[in-house]
Amino acid sequence: MRFLPVIVTCLYMFFSQLSVVYTAEPVGWYTESDYAPDIRIPCEIVNTLDIDRTDCPVVITRDMLPIRNLHEMWVTVVDPSLPPNPRPTQKELAYGGGHMIREETNGHQIYRQLDDLDRDGVWDELFFQTDIRANETKTVYIYIGFSQRGWNEHGTQALIGSYLRHIIPFWESAHIGWKLWYPTDVDMYGKRKGVLMAHVLCTKNACGYYGIPKIDNDYGSDIMRVGNSFGAGGICVFEYPAFPDSVSRPRFTTPAWGMDIGEESWNEGQMNDTRYVFEVVANGPARSIIRVRTLNWNSGAGFYELEQLYTAYTNQNYSTCRVTYLTFLPGNYGTTFGCGIRKNQAEFDCYLDEGVAVTFGNDELVDPDDDTGQKSLRIEFVGAALVVKKSYSPEYRFVRSREGNHTFSIPVTDDLSYEYLIAGAWSEGSILKTPEDFKHYIIKTAREYNNPLVVTGMRVEKKTQ
Repeated sequence: MRFLPVIVTCLYMFFSQLSVVYTAEPVGWYTESDYAPDIRIPCEIVNTLDIDRTDCPVVITRDMLPIRNLHEMWVTVVDPSLPPNPRPTQKELAYGGGHMIREETNGHQIYRQLDDLDRDGVWDELFFQTDIRANETKTVYIYIGFSQRGWNEHGTQALIGSYLRHIIPFWESAHIGWKLWYPTDVDMYGKRKGVLMAHVLCTKNACGYYGIPKIDNDYGSDIMRVGNSFGAGGICVFEYPAFPDSVSRPRFTTPAWGMDIGEESWNEGQMNDTRYVFEVVANGPARSIIRVRTLNWNSGAGFYELEQLYTAYTNQNYSTCRVTYLTFLPGNYGTTFGCGIRKNQAEFDCYLDEGVAVTFGNDELVDPDDDTGQKSLRIEFVGAALVVKKSYSPEYRFVRSREGNHTFSIPVTDDLSYEYLIAGAWSEGSILKTPEDFKHYIIKTAREYNNPLVVTGMRVEKKTQ
C-alpha cells in the first residue's frame, strides 16, 4: 500500500489546480461500509430511442473524463436507482471474505472495467452496462477513492488455447460462445444453460458437438459448420466490381471470380502465406475482447493487413467486431470492404433490412471430422445474424460461392475502419428459443447498435462538509 500516499497527494494537487469543481448534494452520496468517498463524477446517460433497453453497453473514453490519471481500484460506478446491498450475515462474510461488498447506502455499485485497448499500459475505455427506460435520461456516478472490496462475477470470458493442435481464440457470454477454428471465420457455440464453458472446452480439448461428452450436457454444442463459408461472421474485400458476388478472403489467396475455387490457406506455411496473431485484450467481467491481426494477405489483386477486435457482452447473444485496416493496397479501382455470414444450409426463412441479415433454419448437427459413426443431432431452429451500422452505407449482396453467404459491401472509409455485429440463437438454448424471439431480438439490437447511449454532463463534484 506504499503507493497510496502518492496517489492521494496527486489527487490533492489535481483538485487544488482545477478551476471547475462543483459542490452539490442533489443525490445522497454513496457509502459502502467504511468506504465513503468525497469525490464523484456524475454521468448523464441518454436513451434516444422509444424502447426500454437492458444490459446496454456504456463506453466512456479516458479523454471524456475530467480526471484521467486513475488506477482501477480508485473507480467505483454506482447506479443510485438500484437497491443498496444489505448488511451481510456472518455466514455470508465467512464465504465472501474480506473483499465482499458490505452494507451500501444511496445506490448499488455495478460491474465495470477499465480496458487498455492499445496495450500501452494506460486504460483507454471505462465500460459498464445499464438498464434504461424509453427516452429516459438517467444519472450514474463514478466515485473516486481507493477500495479493494467488490468481487466481480464474470458474465463473459475470453481466452486463447491450443485446441486440437493449433492455437485458437475463444470469447463468450453465458448464452453464446464464439471461436476461430479457422482464423478469419467464426464458429458459433450454443449453450443449453447460462454458463461460461470455453475454459473447459479448451483445457479438456473436448469435442464441441452435442455437449461435451462425460462432462456436462448443459454446456451445449457447436451450432455452426464453417467449412469454406463465412461461418457466423467473417471479413472480405470485394475487388471485382464487374463480378459483385465475388469475394477475396484472407484464407483463400487465389482470386475467387464468383466461383468456388482456391484452396484453404489457414494451415499452409506461414512464411509466404497469410498469417495471424491472437491476443486477449480484456477478460471480463462485463465484456471480453479478443484481438486478431491478419498479416501478409496477398489476394492476387491487392495486399492487406488488418486487426479485428471481437467483443462479447454480459447477458447478450451478440458479439461486435471493430475492423481496422493497417495496410490497404487494392490493385483494382472500386474495391470495397465486406463482411458476411453463412446462409443456413436448411434455411426456411431469411430477414433482410438495411444493414441487417438474419438466417433461420433447422440443422442436423454432426462433427464434420467424426469417423466413429456417431449419430447427428437434429436441431429444430438455429439462427445467425449480421448487422452493419447504417452509417457505413452497407449494400447487401448474396454470395453464391463458398456454400452460400449473406454479405454486405461497405465503401472504404477515410480511417480504413468499420464495425459490425454478429449474433446467434438455437432452440435448445435457455433464451431466444424460437425464430420469432430471435428476429425480435435482432431488430431491437440493430436499433440499439445504430443508436448508442449518449453520455453527457460529466464534471467533478466534491462533497460538502
